[in-house]
Amino acid sequence: MKISRGMENLFNNQIAMEASASNYYLSMASWSEVTGYEGAASFLYQQADEERQHMLKIVHYLNNLGVQAKIPSIREPASNFSSLESVFKAALKSEQSVTQAINKMVDVAQKEKDHSSYTFLQWFVTEQVQEETKFETILQKFDLIGRDKIAINEIDRQLGAMASQATNAA
Repeated sequence: MKISRGMENLFNNQIAMEASASNYYLSMASWSEVTGYEGAASFLYQQADEERQHMLKIVHYLNNLGVQAKIPSIREPASNFSSLESVFKAALKSEQSVTQAINKMVDVAQKEKDHSSYTFLQWFVTEQVQEETKFETILQKFDLIGRDKIAINEIDRQLGAMASQATNAA
């Protein structure tokens, strides 16, 4: 099975995007841990691992087609954040960018009648709906619970619980 050069480039760009997202979450987790947000740190370390798994999923897909995946160098992500809320606003924005890229890939796969890539990408389409919803829900907590120290502590506690649930489910 072969894919077009254009589709191959889109997949390689997505590998770079997933790797970059993984590093970005790692940076967010590190900031959270140093700042005292242990729950957020646990949650964000898991997100970093998840993005790396997404990257590997694409690497294996290309390699299984006989196309060697390009492993990109990654530029240093932002590492200073003004607040826990700003971390999650940045995370949502990052997920929205990934969604746009995935949707573009789906459009190209449809246009080229690349049924294999189209089918492969459907998992990512579903995943991105879940990811955006997850971060939108977290951001809603700032409006619902508040932004004072007690509220932020509660949100951090809830993020830690979400990380624990994900670990137990795995």
